[in-house]
Amino acid sequence: MSAIERRIPFVTDRPTIIFGADVTHSQPGDDASPSIAAVVASMDWPEVTKYRELVSAQGHKEEIIQDLYKTYQDPQRGTVHCGMIRELLIAFRTSTGQKPHRIIFYRDGVSEGQFNQVLLHEMDAIRKACVSLEEHYLPRVTFVVVQKRHHTRLFPADHNDRRSTDRSGNILPGTVVDTHICHPNEFEFYLCSHAGIQGTSRPTHYLAILKASFNSGLCIFLLQNKL
Repeated sequence: MSAIERRIPFVTDRPTIIFGADVTHSQPGDDASPSIAAVVASMDWPEVTKYRELVSAQGHKEEIIQDLYKTYQDPQRGTVHCGMIRELLIAFRTSTGQKPHRIIFYRDGVSEGQFNQVLLHEMDAIRKACVSLEEHYLPRVTFVVVQKRHHTRLFPADHNDRRSTDRSGNILPGTVVDTHICHPNEFEFYLCSHAGIQGTSRPTHYLAILKASFNSGLCIFLLQNKL
């Protein structure tokens, strides 16, 4: 409803593109199949309800997305800029008639031990993709890690209260927890976005590990103090 009424905080106030990215790896025991990286991005604004997807194969068990931005040399055209971020930014501008002033990037499948490596590589790829489109194009970026593999579980305080529990005894879909069990200084929260069909619902953990303008000095400062 908020999307239809164009009342989404920090999205509808200025042109914003929302990305979602993940990498799928082969099953245990398969030592040859490539990993598959997928990136989706919103193609409308301010509703942000239509998305386009791009998929790319990369090295076996490689978690960092390699094709977010890349270049190659063409004998006639010289340096050619390409990559999934650049292509989706162009598609957004074609669809909406505006370039994004803000980028929200949701990254799934990253463990805490990979934060440093993934953030450095993929934020750099986003920055280069933006600059390749326009020399001084430096939109603000929020990089959010989405984690489902954790041991946190949420339960209703009163299983008999139908206002706080569903038919399976789980917390209601849409429940958000951002106090008490979260870091006192970091921006993080737990969201149970849908009803649990069987067993105990597992909330998704969201952690914003970087929020900054694309100023290289500022980004380096934040990375050094964050990681």
